[in-house]
Amino acid sequence: MPYILSLDQGTTSSRAILFSHSGEIAAQAQHEFQQIYPKPGWVEHDSFEILTSQISSAVEALGKAGVRPRDVAATGITNQRETVIVWDRETGRPVYNAIVWQDRRTASRCKELTGSGAETMIRERTGLVIDPYFSATKIAWILENVDGARQRAEDGKLAFGTVDSWLIWNLTSGTKHVTDTTNASRTLLFNIVTGQWDDDLLKLFGIPRSMMPEVVWSSEPVGDVTTTLALSGIRIAGIAGDQQAALFGQLCLHPGDAKNTYGTGCFLLEHIGNQFVQSKHRLITTLAASVERRLEYALEGSIFIGGAVVQWLRDNLRMIRTSSEVEELAMSVPDSDGVVFVPAFVGLGAPHWDPYASGMLIGLQRGTQPGHIARAALESIAFQVADVLDAMRSETGQAIPELRVDGGAAVNDMLMQFQADLLGVPVVRPQVTETTALGAAYLAGLAVGFWKDPKEIWSHRKSDTRFEPKMHPAEVQARRERWNHAVERARGWSR
Repeated sequence: MPYILSLDQGTTSSRAILFSHSGEIAAQAQHEFQQIYPKPGWVEHDSFEILTSQISSAVEALGKAGVRPRDVAATGITNQRETVIVWDRETGRPVYNAIVWQDRRTASRCKELTGSGAETMIRERTGLVIDPYFSATKIAWILENVDGARQRAEDGKLAFGTVDSWLIWNLTSGTKHVTDTTNASRTLLFNIVTGQWDDDLLKLFGIPRSMMPEVVWSSEPVGDVTTTLALSGIRIAGIAGDQQAALFGQLCLHPGDAKNTYGTGCFLLEHIGNQFVQSKHRLITTLAASVERRLEYALEGSIFIGGAVVQWLRDNLRMIRTSSEVEELAMSVPDSDGVVFVPAFVGLGAPHWDPYASGMLIGLQRGTQPGHIARAALESIAFQVADVLDAMRSETGQAIPELRVDGGAAVNDMLMQFQADLLGVPVVRPQVTETTALGAAYLAGLAVGFWKDPKEIWSHRKSDTRFEPKMHPAEVQARRERWNHAVERARGWSR
């Protein structure tokens, strides 16, 4: 069986990529789906649209390559994390739309929990901060606001899952209600020291234990696809939240290895080994995907709006027709001419964790052109990553030798060069930038013997593109100070 199928379920689209044994892309397909905004700060998805878009992409990818299910050794699933789906165990129907990780509706509840002194216990057990970003308060909101949901949950009739659980439940005809350690570690309900759902945390958030999926390792066969004829019999053998999948896809397997994914958001992860460390600088500690079937950890800085700022220029301001046009527009001017863009559309993530921050565009003049705004938008991505890396350096006490990068916006040479300039270290981009999907493929392939070990995978890796720092340190400092001033003005705006 010469292929591994990766199901990459993202925030704005579902993709399927078929990888060969050498790690090259044999075929791929992608389907976008609707973003639902019922109220300011609320973000939802249609759970069935997530499912159908993912299955359609998988079937299409196999069709493009002329591949049958029996030609696929296994499939790996990677997914948008923290997004919450609650469904009826008997009917399989969700009781409410999927509440997306970007959603801020539970900000007041999180403030109450912080005020009650719960954060110390939560950080000690989960490595996370109390924030609407994570799953627990979203689950609680559904139970409290959907008619009859609380009682049905108490009666054991409802199931909770992040998107990986929802996909696997449906692909296996409702026989497998599972998640992996990396997705579990994003819920505020999983103790990443003991590796179990935590009864005290479930009680704190008012969530019945009967709703929770079984937790499995990221690289482990869990069941075969049974519901879709065109995929029937393919073994599901890899699961990881998108950022942990990307960390593994970049083969960041040892302490000190770090990567940043430029997707809808940006997520900087550094592998820190097999000992839990609680962050002192408002980063989070999370579980990394492991083929050793042991708990391994990473520090993470989560940026809510990364590549999504380009979509905003395209869809809201209509400055560009396609996202790929943004680099040309930004390159039409030599610099941003003092324009600074703080894309805090859904608050600010690490290291600020301000759910009340608001998006801001400042420094506009009579001579400001669309190119200046486009350049400021791209630069905002790099500035946010630099803020997170500063916090990470403070945490570990050591500088990383290089930053490995991936994701859609990583193909932008201008952005990657500016990122290297700000960080003062090389930025390294692999030939295959779809490392999130590749990581899920690696996890599945290693579980079924498609690849023997990570060393074999390394032997297939193609040469990378390196971006070396070029900007004078004084210029870097001046630009970062201007950015910091803008961030301070944006903070707390919508309180």
